[in-house]
Amino acid sequence: MTALARSLLLALALSWPLQPLDDAVQSWMRSHRDPSAHQAMDFVSSRARWLLIGAAATGLVAGAAGRGFVAELAVALVPVNLVVEGLKWTVGRTRPDGERHRRNSSFPSSHAANAFALAAVLTRCWPRSALPAWLAAGVVAFSRLYLDRHWFSDVLASALIALAFAWLSARILKRGQERTGTPRTT
Repeated sequence: MTALARSLLLALALSWPLQPLDDAVQSWMRSHRDPSAHQAMDFVSSRARWLLIGAAATGLVAGAAGRGFVAELAVALVPVNLVVEGLKWTVGRTRPDGERHRRNSSFPSSHAANAFALAAVLTRCWPRSALPAWLAAGVVAFSRLYLDRHWFSDVLASALIALAFAWLSARILKRGQERTGTPRTT
């Protein structure tokens, strides 16, 4: 990355327009923490990847529609994670709890991005799963805020990234199926 690009990113980070909102949400979260909920939030946050693995495993054994879901999920998750990890490394935003490791920086939240991407693909493939899928994604995102691991804008950016790539993956797969004449399974 060039010095100019780093300078521009630093200027954006220092003048981050959502920082007052981030600070207000963080303050609210800290003042409303309940020690009895910490363990549950930690469980949700640390087990979020099992939701992805479980959804993919279920999809693989759920016939053609399930395999279509897994393909669409993979097409969405690969770029989501490349973008998220690239932004983490490039931006290097300090986490609300003070952690400063560039390889694991705050912006954006990979937990939230993966959960929102999964919810979006599930909703498109099986509309009846929308409510539980979005509730689960919301709980994962909330847990990251509750545990003081992410700012609100980290989670918001993750949702936008996930939705963009979920939509793009559906378009890519639809076009591929149209070109080959393969009927859509989902």
